[in-house]
Amino acid sequence: MTVRPFRAQDVPGLAALLDAIEVFTAEERRVALEIIDLAAAQPDQRDYVIGVVEDGAGGLAGYACYGPTPLTDGTCDLYWMAVAPGCRRRKYGQDLIGWVEDGVRQSGGRLIVVETSSQEKYAGTRSFYARMGYEAAARIRDYYRAGDDLVIFRKSLIGEGA
Repeated sequence: MTVRPFRAQDVPGLAALLDAIEVFTAEERRVALEIIDLAAAQPDQRDYVIGVVEDGAGGLAGYACYGPTPLTDGTCDLYWMAVAPGCRRRKYGQDLIGWVEDGVRQSGGRLIVVETSSQEKYAGTRSFYARMGYEAAARIRDYYRAGDDLVIFRKSLIGEGA
């Protein structure tokens, strides 16, 4: 399994992948597709770096999108990451995280920040980040809506081959 750079022809496959992710709301899918469309239309932009992993049958198994955090020195945000429901538990997520971390290191980055929800449907997501060495660094209560907290994970790449 190799993560490869996103190509404009991946847009329909990524749209289908996002539609299959049960935890994403329609609004979340719309925002993710806006970023994907922007990256397809402006391949030289540097705000959103997207990688995809294929499922071995010609479909897309997952993708990740990260970019430098404005006004920081070496901090990157992992904006989106998704693995198709039928492709989970096959290490695609680990491959995508490794690809993101390698890309951040190669660009001189030192810290990755990930934001997610406290909702129960995101428990697997939070567990995944913890298994990948990300620390739950902050929580803002009722951030998204009443009862839905923002959980911020971080991982320092200093001393890890940076």
